[in-house]
Amino acid sequence: MKVGVYSLGDTVITAADTYLGEPVTDLDGMTAVNTQLRFAYGSGGTTARAWLQTSFDQGVTWVDIACSLFATASETNLWNHSGLAAVSTPAAPTDATLTDDTAVQGLLGDRLRLKVVTTGTYAGQTLLSGRIAVR
Repeated sequence: MKVGVYSLGDTVITAADTYLGEPVTDLDGMTAVNTQLRFAYGSGGTTARAWLQTSFDQGVTWVDIACSLFATASETNLWNHSGLAAVSTPAAPTDATLTDDTAVQGLLGDRLRLKVVTTGTYAGQTLLSGRIAVR
């Protein structure tokens, strides 16, 4: 496992689209991760949803563990996930369908990535940046 701070990417948002960040890998055994998602609004646009995702099968299947909704204002969201949180009932895996501004605890695979889905046409250097601190 690589303990440290990593980038989930800096996504320049223009058209309505789906953007996939490059996965941060070799995280098997992580017990917690802090996430910072920073939306720097330029102009235009409608919505931008960012899902923090993990995988339990080396990236074949991705599972949402947090969803942040952004719109037409700059905003920063922080999340803290613990892999030590008990999950006493089965969690249904989702891919870009977790409810806005919610998180799922206790689920940390061996990699993380950011998936961003936007509606509307953004301009003016609209940017979504993701950073993680893994331990």
